[in-house]
Amino acid sequence: MFKPQIKIPATYMRGGTSKGVFFNLTDLPAYAQTAGEARDNLLLRVIGSPDPYDKHTDGMGGATSSTSKTVILSESEKAEHDVDYLFGQVAIDKPFIDWSGNCGNLTAAVGAFAINNGLVDSSRIPENGIAVVRIWQVNIQKTIIAHIPITQGEVQETGDFELDGVTFPAAEVKVEFLDPADADGDMFPTGNLVDELQVPETLVANGKLKATLINAGIPTMFVNAADIDYLGTELQDDINSDSAALARFEALRALGAVKMGLIKDVSEAAARQHTPKIAFVAPPADYTSSSGKAIKATDIDVNVRALSMGKLHHAMMGTAAVAIATAAAIPGTLVNQSAGGIEREEVTFGHPSGTLKVGAKATQEDGKWLAKKAIMSRSARILMEGHVRVPE
Repeated sequence: MFKPQIKIPATYMRGGTSKGVFFNLTDLPAYAQTAGEARDNLLLRVIGSPDPYDKHTDGMGGATSSTSKTVILSESEKAEHDVDYLFGQVAIDKPFIDWSGNCGNLTAAVGAFAINNGLVDSSRIPENGIAVVRIWQVNIQKTIIAHIPITQGEVQETGDFELDGVTFPAAEVKVEFLDPADADGDMFPTGNLVDELQVPETLVANGKLKATLINAGIPTMFVNAADIDYLGTELQDDINSDSAALARFEALRALGAVKMGLIKDVSEAAARQHTPKIAFVAPPADYTSSSGKAIKATDIDVNVRALSMGKLHHAMMGTAAVAIATAAAIPGTLVNQSAGGIEREEVTFGHPSGTLKVGAKATQEDGKWLAKKAIMSRSARILMEGHVRVPE
């Protein structure tokens, strides 16, 4: 006799250009309230992974890296913080959840969920105005501040803020990533602003590839678009319809991961799909976005295209945007060079869905670059709330 499905309180939310299933830790079954195989199996089933059809028909996922996400929130155990935020990037075709990094886009939804679920003390929520929610990002052990608009004591989700990559306007949510670089090591793991990687000639014609390897927001490997035979104005189909191109990017990403010290051998990259990201940059150029919007070279400082979970992202991951802004602020990096080679505290970059402006502040102390903070505007809203049902 088959057992009935179990029913778990959950909220389906969009944050930035991503969406995922949000849980209050205490609402999960007891066996899933601690990290481990049982929790992973439950969340995989919620999303509908692994799915050899790449559709997530039998789950809440959307069969893309932007929509195959889970979030677990709880009252913070960290002093001077309101909520602990744990993010799981769910693989689509493998029984695997990557807990190694953050989702910057979904961060925009964390504050609203925390307020709606009583995780933020009522004294910190104004009747009208902005609630400042102090988030402890558990995956990367960093502080993030979300500025949540409040109207008549409730989270305001509607508004006129437009975000390229999101169809409809909503309320603006400002998100600050404090000290976004890796606290345990140099922001540039190799000590260099630009490295020259030795790579197989089957990947790059001369066997050499310049890269900026940075850990700010999320570990990211930046390369010049021209060095890998791209323009930097490509859209999703230009990359994702080419299986050979995707395999090449994954091979380069694995080499970057080894160089950054994230893995010891390229064979380990398959078990670390979420980090590092790989992105390619190019100077400003005109292009037409995926929505048909004309993007002029004069509208942007640099073009950036980034891959997530093996596919070109339809817009830009929030954490990668932090890496872009931080690298752009540091003279000498490949991002800074493509953005004109000048000192800057904000950058507007082009991505497949349009443009995004991100502010960042970096300083050099004792010959070492430090990231102070990055700030960007996103939006978020509840799509559905209630319960998810999962076969036990």
